[in-house]
Amino acid sequence: MDNAKKEPQLNIELDQEVAEGTYSNLAIINHSVSEFIVDFINIMPGVPKAKVKSRIILTPQHAKRLSKALQDNIKKFEQNNGEIKDYEHPPIPMNFGGTTGEA
Repeated sequence: MDNAKKEPQLNIELDQEVAEGTYSNLAIINHSVSEFIVDFINIMPGVPKAKVKSRIILTPQHAKRLSKALQDNIKKFEQNNGEIKDYEHPPIPMNFGGTTGEA
């Protein structure tokens, strides 16, 4: 009999609608002292209006973990596929009030 303590497993479910995903080509990041808010948007060329497709609210600790995980995955991606080119961004007004960042 194995007496070693096992870590509890987390069962994560992914329903079909969420599994299909939502395309985004712009992320707007705002933050307060207690949370980071990431709005994902799909901008279409020639269309002057765009809607937020998804909003994720994170604690500062989770935002930092997400940043590290993205950096790690980008590094692995570039090792296998070459450097990701960062093309110039068109000027988009992003002031929705508060502190604004861009990703």
